[in-house]
Amino acid sequence: MPSKDNTIARTLHDVGLAAWFGGSLMGATGLNGAAAVVEDPAQRLRVANSGWARWTPLNLAGIAAHLAGGATLLGANRGRLAGQEGVAAASTVKTALTLAALGTTAYARLLGKRLERAGDTPVEGGTTPAARTPEEVARSQRQLAALQWVIPALTGAVLVVNARMGEQQRPAQVALGMVRRLLPGRH
Repeated sequence: MPSKDNTIARTLHDVGLAAWFGGSLMGATGLNGAAAVVEDPAQRLRVANSGWARWTPLNLAGIAAHLAGGATLLGANRGRLAGQEGVAAASTVKTALTLAALGTTAYARLLGKRLERAGDTPVEGGTTPAARTPEEVARSQRQLAALQWVIPALTGAVLVVNARMGEQQRPAQVALGMVRRLLPGRH
């Protein structure tokens, strides 16, 4: 008989998302900003890149945990997905936000790898070019300057949808959603 307890899946899902959200926000506010105080402008990018390179394996583990937990929870809740009004819509929104966050995170890592290859290039900070920064590096930095805020915004939006989906699991919400699904004209 399969277990009805999803504690492990929920933990993977939530802790993984927390790491993804928190790590991206800390990187944008802390790591990229801290690189700007390094005295030698040619070392600033190296400092930011080193921090992001150290974070990447943990970030990937968090993302993998989130996705594994989410897939397990999706399977465990397939009855509610089909039978309770609003659950499929929330799940669709959550999936779209997660895919957008995945794509944005992957592209940010690609840009980060480009910056790693730039070596000791003078910059103002991790995502801020200097007047002497080569144009290709400056372009990657400008793109990362925007993406560093898009990733926590998207993962934060997933957190909000998770909160809504948690509310949908309250017994009264489940019952109401099932009844509404059965009413004529509500499909």
